[in-house]
Amino acid sequence: MKKNKPLKFLVIFSIILVYVLITAGSTVRMTGSGMGCPDWPKCFGYIIPPTKASDLEWKKNYKYYKNQIIIIDNSLFTAVNNFVSEDNFNSNNWVKYTKHEYATFNPIHTWIEFLNRLLGAIVGLSTLILFYYSIPYWKTNKKISFISFLILILMGFQAWLGKIVVDSNLMPFKISLHMFMALLILFILIFLFFLITENRFKNNFSKLIKTILLITLIATIIQITIGTQIRQFIDIQINVIGKENKNLWLNPAPLNFYLHRSFSIFIVIINSIVYYQFRKNNWDTYLINFIMIILGLEIMTGILMYYMNFPFSSQPLHLLLASMLFGLQSLMIFKAFNTKKQ
Repeated sequence: MKKNKPLKFLVIFSIILVYVLITAGSTVRMTGSGMGCPDWPKCFGYIIPPTKASDLEWKKNYKYYKNQIIIIDNSLFTAVNNFVSEDNFNSNNWVKYTKHEYATFNPIHTWIEFLNRLLGAIVGLSTLILFYYSIPYWKTNKKISFISFLILILMGFQAWLGKIVVDSNLMPFKISLHMFMALLILFILIFLFFLITENRFKNNFSKLIKTILLITLIATIIQITIGTQIRQFIDIQINVIGKENKNLWLNPAPLNFYLHRSFSIFIVIINSIVYYQFRKNNWDTYLINFIMIILGLEIMTGILMYYMNFPFSSQPLHLLLASMLFGLQSLMIFKAFNTKKQ
């Protein structure tokens, strides 16, 4: 239907942006750039972050704005109000930043984190426009309007989680929670896409096949969860032995790593069963074909990370592929549980 075209475009656009945002977030984590902006939502108190360390040094006869940050003696200080500095430093104009004790400026990390936040703002704007275009559907299909509103609310919550992550100085658990919220938003966006397109499978599936499909999605969620635990372990290893010692990050590897590796065999088997059933019964195979391709690439990136000491970009690519697998499996379930006869 023509009236669905703008909304359909916005949903697809938002889904793509969420995937890009997941990749960007993984890149931030891989490069250790999460504290590149130590405050939120601004960056060192700036809308556009600084590019050199001298921008964060105290200067005399300089106009400072409220909440602008400087670094003194390896500590962050925030301007209490707008003021012009005098010839000598006046401590009454500043208050120590107490949410955390991280006070390092790395321009590369700062701009990687800033671009990640900027992308998040673009995703938020996209979902806001999506909600606006969904309002007229309230009269004909309340689900579309309600889910669009829910996505907008969750995006706001996700932004708040981003603040909590920064305030906690990148507590691993909170980073993982931030990532899972992105997956939840992705899941709901894909459901909205399904509602708008009404693109169902033409075949009726047995309860057994539907159960197997659910198991594939649950298995992927479990695998991603275990993967985040391994990532948390690596974060700790980096803090202890350094970024340069990649060959030692998983030496020795935690039990979760072996569980993650072994569980991938089960995921391959269960998805292969689905693939076999689709081919055997001549069902629509385009989704399961993509799933098997993504699954193969996912396993390859996992092998690369372990045996080649985490090549550059392998970690974001690994998470992106896992997120794509999750998305495709979600769409398959929506379609399979709402089938129609030929």
